[in-house]
Amino acid sequence: MDELLKWRGEFPILDRTTYMISNSLGAMPRGVYDEMHAYADSWGKRGVRAWEEGWWDMAVGVGDKIAPLIGAGPGEISLHQNVTLIQAVISSCFDFRGPRNKVVMTDLEFPSIQYFYHEQRRNGARVALVPSNDTVRFDLDKFLAVIDETTLLVPISQVLFRSAFIVDARAIIEKAHRVGAHVILDVFQAAGTIPVDVRALKADFAVGGVLKWLCGGPGVGYLYVRDDLRAKLRPAITGWIAHRRPFGFETGSIDAREDSFRYLNGTPHIPALFACQPGLDILNQVGIAAIREKSMRMTARIFEGAKAHGWRVNTSENPSERAGTVSVDCPHAAEVCRELLGREILVDYRPKAGVRLSPHFYNLEEECDLAITQIAEILETRSWEKHAAALSQA
Repeated sequence: MDELLKWRGEFPILDRTTYMISNSLGAMPRGVYDEMHAYADSWGKRGVRAWEEGWWDMAVGVGDKIAPLIGAGPGEISLHQNVTLIQAVISSCFDFRGPRNKVVMTDLEFPSIQYFYHEQRRNGARVALVPSNDTVRFDLDKFLAVIDETTLLVPISQVLFRSAFIVDARAIIEKAHRVGAHVILDVFQAAGTIPVDVRALKADFAVGGVLKWLCGGPGVGYLYVRDDLRAKLRPAITGWIAHRRPFGFETGSIDAREDSFRYLNGTPHIPALFACQPGLDILNQVGIAAIREKSMRMTARIFEGAKAHGWRVNTSENPSERAGTVSVDCPHAAEVCRELLGREILVDYRPKAGVRLSPHFYNLEEECDLAITQIAEILETRSWEKHAAALSQA
């Protein structure tokens, strides 16, 4: 018996869809309704007093619910609106105008991060975008060779978004530290589906969001800064929330705090901080070890089903290299994805990946089989052509 299925009832959308898209947006826990009501109730009844009754500390306090899921400790995480803005906060701690100004990235990195660092060239950054020539993984040795004494930052995802390939983060961090560089480990696609321990890895920074596998909804990204760096670095992107005495409204330079509040800036995004908590509470109760064991079983089931039909899979067959997603690059993948969505099988399509199928702890194994059989039926009947013809005649 699958003990994790006892949580299925906490996610209302599972009653009416086959939800296989947790890599993009985790299913919403029903507890979010209560949390959003609590937020509105607090604002409505307490007004401005709500700030002093919990709101003020939420941008770090709620991070304590994320910390156990990534191997961080209490007070070590600050919460922001998204990972791209977090990258901006981190990069603002550094000066790209000196000889150590290289940013090393793989072309398999999430595009928003690539866009951000390419724009830092105007500030003096040299971006080394290491080509992969592969849809699943990049050549680790070639990537490590590019990290040298002129490297300042290495933004790298622990799990690649297209293929769900698990990167050897430890090897990258160790090489970066040998030459004096800093690693920004993106655990967005890792946290909530594989074990993550940022302190054991000695990551300088870890970033991610609750949007996907943590079932926390949009608007909350998280930042971990290694303990010995936290008070040492000075973000240029800062603001009054980072000040030691924000309500002193002092003029001039900031007197920055030395804890995780140091990396905050303007007014926190309170509604999203309420909304994310039910999902985090559930994930902490379920436990990542149990999620990982089930995930490996379900992704293997999808992989074997795709392989039996002769479809290309842009995900590693080796379970130790595969996180929670299987990217099925079947023929007409974009059209197949649209047809699946029309049948209430929620998946997504990405170029160079295919149809991404991402079961989570709340999914049934039979739902993995259903997705595969529906893909086969769509390809056999070419149902997207019939729908296109019907639309043209309407």
